[in-house]
Amino acid sequence: MLTLTPTNDPMGAAIADYWKHGKAARLQVFSSQFDEDEIPVRELFRTDKQMPLLERTALQLATGRVLDVGAGSGCHSLTLQERGLEVEAIDISPLSVQVMLERGVKNARLVNLFDEQFVGKYDTILMLMNGSGIIGKIEKLPQFFQKMKLLLNPGGRILMDSSDLRYLFEEEDGSFSIDLADGYYGEVDFRMKYKNVEGESFDWLYIDFNTLSYYAAESGFKAELVKEGKHYDYLACLHL
Repeated sequence: MLTLTPTNDPMGAAIADYWKHGKAARLQVFSSQFDEDEIPVRELFRTDKQMPLLERTALQLATGRVLDVGAGSGCHSLTLQERGLEVEAIDISPLSVQVMLERGVKNARLVNLFDEQFVGKYDTILMLMNGSGIIGKIEKLPQFFQKMKLLLNPGGRILMDSSDLRYLFEEEDGSFSIDLADGYYGEVDFRMKYKNVEGESFDWLYIDFNTLSYYAAESGFKAELVKEGKHYDYLACLHL
């Protein structure tokens, strides 16, 4: 499934509700690995001043023609547009894309990054709000980097943030009890629900910087640690 439809697009339904009414119900998140959680929908509409430091840093580093992957409500795209940059925003959520267009994102498209039909050339590719998640599984990293080679202009770069979930396995003595037989510990499955709109389960990848660097190098990319957040999160710059 490359893109969603309005009937299986809970995040898009929440974004559309908030855009129309200034408020939204609970956007619930379920996972086989974690307890039930929810996403505060208002945070998806934050201004640049309300964004975490990692996101603000990424936006400051963005140059040239920008691709905003998994753009959601378009908050990053709108900030960059206001700074005079040319931005193309993509998302697999049709309702989110509609909201982006209504909010003033000049170029918002319903498309999956991994769609073979999706082509273009960009100087900066933004993957924010744990943007590595879109890759889904460790095994898809080579495919991801091949796609990046097709989309990046010479000298272009990817600005991606992610989190290292090893803190979930930390013992009282500071050691980590990670069972390597279970596969990579940053691979998570999620499912969302908003009111009566239920989405299908999807894979999401949280990746530590060292593992990201290894897979980047395997594909000819260099990974640079731009900034670390307060809780095992970081912003990376990837380039050829």
